[in-house]
Amino acid sequence: MASHRKPRTRTAGMTGLAGIPGIRTAPAVGITTAALTSVALLSQSAQAAPSAPGKPSLEEVRKKVDDLYHQAGVATQKYNAAKERTEKQRKKVGRLLDHVAERADRLNEARQELGSFAAAQYRTGAVSHTATMMLAEDPQGYFDQNHLADRLTKRQKKAVDDYQTQQASATKQRTKAARSLETLSDSRDDLRTSKRTVQKKLGEARELLSELTAEEKARLAVIERQKEREAKRKAEELARKEAAEAERKRKTEEAAQKERKEQGEGTGSGSGSAPGTDTGSGSGPGSDPGSTDGGYATKAAKAIAFAEAQIGKPYVWGATGPDSYDCSGLTQDAWKAAGITLPRTTWDQVKAGTTVKTADAKPGDLVFFYDDISHVGIYIGGGKMIHAPKPGAKVRVESIFYMPIHNMVRPA
Repeated sequence: MASHRKPRTRTAGMTGLAGIPGIRTAPAVGITTAALTSVALLSQSAQAAPSAPGKPSLEEVRKKVDDLYHQAGVATQKYNAAKERTEKQRKKVGRLLDHVAERADRLNEARQELGSFAAAQYRTGAVSHTATMMLAEDPQGYFDQNHLADRLTKRQKKAVDDYQTQQASATKQRTKAARSLETLSDSRDDLRTSKRTVQKKLGEARELLSELTAEEKARLAVIERQKEREAKRKAEELARKEAAEAERKRKTEEAAQKERKEQGEGTGSGSGSAPGTDTGSGSGPGSDPGSTDGGYATKAAKAIAFAEAQIGKPYVWGATGPDSYDCSGLTQDAWKAAGITLPRTTWDQVKAGTTVKTADAKPGDLVFFYDDISHVGIYIGGGKMIHAPKPGAKVRVESIFYMPIHNMVRPA
C-alpha cells in the first residue's frame, strides 16, 4: 500500500500545488522567458545575417558603386585631357603638313629654275655642269669639288642656294610632321584607353545595381536620402554663417557711413577721400575689394545664370553641351558665358584662379572634390552648388558637402 500511496502523494501534491501562486508559476515564467529570448535572438540573427553566402552586403554594394562612379569620373577627366591633346595635335599636324606642301612647292620652283639653266647650257652646247650637278646625289659636294662657283653667274649661284635651302627646309618639315603624327597616334591611343576604362567602370556599376532586389534598392534609396539630409544640414549651417557675416559687414558699413555723416564729410568732395584712409580698417575691406568684387560678382552672376539654365540636362561623360554635360564641361561653358575661358579638365581648372577658403566662398567660385580633384561644381551660395553629378543623373542643385571637398577656386 505504501508503494501505491507514494506515487499518488506526488501526483496529488503536484496537482494540489497548481492553485498556489508562487510554486507552479516560477517554472512557467522560466520557460516563457527562455522562449522569448530564443525568439528575440532568432529575430536579431535574421536581421543581421547577410542575404546570401558570398553575396556582398548592401553597404558594400553602395560603397563599391560609389567607388566605381568615382573611378569613372577620374577616367572621364583622363578622356577629356586625351581628347584635348588629340585635337591640339591634330591641328598641329595639319599646320605642319601645310608647311610641308609649301616647302615642296618652293623646292619644285627652285628645281625648275636650275632646270632652265641646264636646258640653256644644253641648247648652247656648253658643258652641262649644272645638269651634272642636278643629277649628282650631293649637289653641294659636286659644286665644291669642281669649283662651279667660279663659272656660275650670281643668279645661277642664288638658284643653287635657294634649291639647297628649300630642300633642307622641306626635309625638316617632313621630319616634324612625321613625329607629330606619331604623337597624334599616341594621343588617340590614350583617348581610346580612357574611353574603354570609363565604359568598363560604368558597366560594372550598372551590373552591381541590377543584381539588387527591389527591397535592397529601396533600402539603398533610404541610405542615399540620409546622406543628402546630412549634406543639406551642413549647407544650411554654412548659409547661416554667411548670412551672419553679411549682416556684420552691413552693420560695419552703416556705422562707418554714420560716422562720416556726423563728421560732416559725407557731402564734401574733398573729404570723400579722407574717410577712406581714416576708416581703412573698417570700410576698406568692404569698399577697396568692392570694385573688384563688384566686377567678379557681375561675371559670376552670368556664369550662374548659364548654369541654372542647364538644370535638368543629363550628365554624359565627355560632353561639353549644349544638350548634355559632364562636370568640367558645365563649369567651362558657364564661365565662358561670362567671358572667362577655363581649361577643359578639373586638373587644369583648379589652377585657373585663386584658391579661397570654404568659409570665404562667393557665388561663382569653383568647388573641387576628392583628393584626385576628379569632380567640380559651381558655387551659388548658401552651401549649395550647381553641378553635373554622374551618369544617370541630371544637372542639379546640391549641397557642396555631398562629397569630400578638396578646395575652392575663384576663376576671374
